Amino acid sequence: MKYQIKGESLPVVICEVDSGETVVCESGAMSWMSPNMEMQTSGGGLGKMFSRMVSGETLMQNRYTAKGGPGMIAFASSFPGSIRAYEITPSTPIICQKKAFLASSEGVERSIHFQKKISGGLFGGEGFIMQRVSGSGTVFLEIDGSAVEYELAAGEQIVIDTGYLAMMDATVQMEVQQVHGVKNVVLGGEGLFNTLLTGPGRVVLQTMPISNLAAIIARLIPSGS
Repeated sequence: MKYQIKGESLPVVICEVDSGETVVCESGAMSWMSPNMEMQTSGGGLGKMFSRMVSGETLMQNRYTAKGGPGMIAFASSFPGSIRAYEITPSTPIICQKKAFLASSEGVERSIHFQKKISGGLFGGEGFIMQRVSGSGTVFLEIDGSAVEYELAAGEQIVIDTGYLAMMDATVQMEVQQVHGVKNVVLGGEGLFNTLLTGPGRVVLQTMPISNLAAIIARLIPSGS
């Protein structure tokens, strides 16, 4: 599969596939395609449907296959931000935020990734239920806003505000930490908890989490509207 990512604040990924090649996406994610792309909708079984529901995806997924020759299919971002492509191998799975998945080649698999500590789930925002992407192939992820990437060495750490984590290698460890000091919590404006990421591995942060944007918009709407 060949692909191009076009656009800036509202990007689209355009995939060119060989005859018989299949692209998988969320229900309703297709934007445009060539006439020879044949669609099949499936849930993949109750277990996979439940996994997608819990991780914030649609219950059903669509499989588009090029018939009778090469085909083309495009997937546009649903939110102002970025589309990033990542190559997945059996030895290099990744962990990403809920609702990040846009589309992938056929060999890519998704499952639920739970934070090991319950405190991370209750207070860590994106930290409790995320998606694990494994298998083999190319996956396209939606990033809220722009993407900033760090490569952490073994033992190297970075502290981030809740919700800014878009993707990380499965080798990166994540822990939710409480902000110390009553004054810091009450007056600091940063919330009760931060997320500590420890390498080794790649970390991709996003500059405009959709939850933050929604909160800003809500504050601007007059009460009762």
